[in-house]
Amino acid sequence: MHRKVGRVIDQQASWAKPLGEVAQELLKEVFEATRPLKDVLNGRWLGHPLHPVVTDVPVGAMTVAAVLDVTGQDTAADIAVLTGLASMAASAATGAADAVDTYGKPQVYATVHATLMVSAFTAYAGSAVLRLGPRGLRPAARLLSFAGYGAMAAGAYVGGELVFRQGNQVDRHAFDSHSTKWKALDVTEVPAGTLVKAKAGTDTLVLYRATDGDPISAISSVCAHEGGPLDKGEIVDGCVQCPWHGSQFNLADGHVTRGPAVYDQPVFEVRETGDGGLEARRAAHEG
Repeated sequence: MHRKVGRVIDQQASWAKPLGEVAQELLKEVFEATRPLKDVLNGRWLGHPLHPVVTDVPVGAMTVAAVLDVTGQDTAADIAVLTGLASMAASAATGAADAVDTYGKPQVYATVHATLMVSAFTAYAGSAVLRLGPRGLRPAARLLSFAGYGAMAAGAYVGGELVFRQGNQVDRHAFDSHSTKWKALDVTEVPAGTLVKAKAGTDTLVLYRATDGDPISAISSVCAHEGGPLDKGEIVDGCVQCPWHGSQFNLADGHVTRGPAVYDQPVFEVRETGDGGLEARRAAHEG
């Protein structure tokens, strides 16, 4: 069944791709002017994407509302619906901050997910309006809520596919080795002021030092956000900036200083060998 559902989602690309691209361009203009707000909505301060944290609230509230509607607890159901609507708006804001940096197939899934959630919000908003009217409108209000719940459940499914199957917003270093064994680097020179790509076993690093007398800083060259090549980035105030989405990481400790990334970079120690080479190992205590 899940394969058929996946094919149905993929078939929405004909409208979801162009719609997603238009929405993305509009959101870029908004968030470029409010970059600190975007960092908050991405969850950089939390060290974890904020969107999945916030989305639990509307799902829980609307589930409670459905149960209360079925059992005839009208006032409590109304409060639950209003709570759900408020938290759906917050979820939309955090989702938009993530979606603006999403491309390709994940962008299609994000657009389908957002469309379903907007449909759910619209149905619940209509239900909320009817709940304020005469009691005779209560059955219609409940039907709209149930329709909204169906759209929300479908949207949640697509959101799960986006994360767990497409890998969107997943830390690109989740499955890296944490071995602290010293490994030879495939480079021997790190010119001052230059980002240098290097291999240490299976790990790909970016090396840097500001002047010839400085120690060499090393972090993973694979951006934790979407896998961008940090060795092709640029130095901004002691941080390396990803060339793909603009995330910035402190070269000394790997800490993310600007989103959309929310996870820190793995940090490596570098030392010289007796024969004039270099070797590196993952820092035992990162951050």
